Amino acid sequence: MLKFQEIKTGDYVFADNDGDKKRGEVTNLNNDEKQVCVDTGAQEFWYEMDQLSALPITDEELTNLKFHKQVNEDGTVKYSKGAFRMLIPSQNDFSKMEIWYRDEKRHITNAISVHNLQNHFYEMTKVHLNDESFD
Repeated sequence: MLKFQEIKTGDYVFADNDGDKKRGEVTNLNNDEKQVCVDTGAQEFWYEMDQLSALPITDEELTNLKFHKQVNEDGTVKYSKGAFRMLIPSQNDFSKMEIWYRDEKRHITNAISVHNLQNHFYEMTKVHLNDESFD
């Protein structure tokens, strides 16, 4: 289950509206009620935390976020977006990763979700991951 304090405006999550689960972008937060406004493309709607779930990191998600993929000779895979880099052990193995931006490097030792990656990206670059101008 997602924690309210982990969610930031611009994060991608799954929103469940009576069994209809859609990928969406967080557009607003209500700290008093612990509600999250998510735009699923069809509509913008306020959700309770138990209606939200994490979006797993996949090759497709990283491609949608405009990462460039490079498969290395040793089997590791590097994804890059501008000066931001992410190295995973092998194809589609996002169970651990090394991320770095300029001189800051972080070792992620367990699987994280897209919103967590977005938050790391923002903390390191001061730019939102879905900002088209960062490349």
